[in-house]
Amino acid sequence: MLGQLSGWDDTIVALATPPGIGAIGVIRVSGKETFAVLNAMFPSKDLAKQPSHTIQVGFLYDGEKMLDEVVLSLFRGPRSYTGEDVIEISCHGSPFIQENIIQAITARNVRIAKPGEFTQRAFLNGKLDLTQAEAVADLIASNTEASRKTALHSMRGGFSSDLHQLREQLIRFSAMIELELDFSQEDVEFADRSQLTALINQLSLSTHRLISSFQLGNVIKNGVQVAIIGKPNAGKSTLLNTLLNENRAIVSDIAGTTRDTIEEVLNINGVLFRLIDTAGIREHTQDKIESIGVERSYEKMRAANVVVYLFDVNEISAAELRNVVNGFEAENIQYILIGNKTDGNEAAAKQKFADFANIIYISARANTNIDALREALVSKAIKGDLNTESTIVTNARHYDALRKLSSALADVQRGLEDKVPGDLLALDIRQCLHYLGTITGQITNEDQLDFIFSKFCIGK
Repeated sequence: MLGQLSGWDDTIVALATPPGIGAIGVIRVSGKETFAVLNAMFPSKDLAKQPSHTIQVGFLYDGEKMLDEVVLSLFRGPRSYTGEDVIEISCHGSPFIQENIIQAITARNVRIAKPGEFTQRAFLNGKLDLTQAEAVADLIASNTEASRKTALHSMRGGFSSDLHQLREQLIRFSAMIELELDFSQEDVEFADRSQLTALINQLSLSTHRLISSFQLGNVIKNGVQVAIIGKPNAGKSTLLNTLLNENRAIVSDIAGTTRDTIEEVLNINGVLFRLIDTAGIREHTQDKIESIGVERSYEKMRAANVVVYLFDVNEISAAELRNVVNGFEAENIQYILIGNKTDGNEAAAKQKFADFANIIYISARANTNIDALREALVSKAIKGDLNTESTIVTNARHYDALRKLSSALADVQRGLEDKVPGDLLALDIRQCLHYLGTITGQITNEDQLDFIFSKFCIGK
């Protein structure tokens, strides 16, 4: 498949480790000229005679100039990451040395790899399908345990396996219907319509489950935007500092101390929460700077996935709180009510706000009942158990294709109900197979691949 695309016969090289000073750096070379190029630079041994999956130690030269003492890891295609001949050079972690080695290699008709080109070649050579290749990028970018496990599940082929089963069953029935078309004059049915109906219903349920998982997948991959909203002096900045276990926000008894939003990231049970401490909301302020801060608070509230409404149990009435809740519900805002400053008077607060369910009573200053707030945030974000061993859709491209697949499956269902001819059913099933193929990469084009892999780092 590589030979059909321009530039894919080239041998490529790139630094595979992050740039900068370190103990070692790894330079990756892939392509048909890999062994010939490195053999000319490595006089210690004849690399052409060394078996695959071995390590060779020696000095690397550029003509008469010694570059570095290196360790070469040899991988002969197709038993390599890219499916081509690959050599990974472990050299000392000096940027100067790394650059000298790369320049010496590129002087021998080897070009610098494009972003993601090693993984793109792995896909084109059948080492990975497209969902697995994209999971490689997700794994590199993972910053929580949940995102790591989800990416590993997809990279190991969990998502691909689910899609493969859907595709195989559809192909089997599609073949039967196509066979009917060859015998259209005989008026026979090779495909059992009742079995096809049951299959389409099953596939629709499976597709819907994958689509529904995207909300959780988005949380795992991108985190949850949480806006901490409330009146001035409700204790928002104190709560942010308590959650972070550091004095990130200025705390003062002076109303309007927080003039702008403050954003920090908190990891709770493997889920990233992007906490936004907002300016206190009050309707009538003469301070222009504070007014701007209040307006930004409203903007953050509307953009957030979850709003934490913090109120001083001693300062707000039940009627005021009811107005706040009604406003959230009218705008379909996900919210958590937090009653603050309950030091020694939690029972009285509960009685005062008895008409409200699920208020969490805390003392941000005394760090009381903060764990209950953390649990509520996780529960609101993931709405159930975080089971990263099952397939969770985290990629917007996959989500879009699955929605189109669901619509195409609905067309097949309607066709079966209306008893449409086999040729029309075959067209709808082909459309389903098309959308499945776009996810796994069985149906794609060069521009789409370039876009997907351009988001990878250079050495991957």
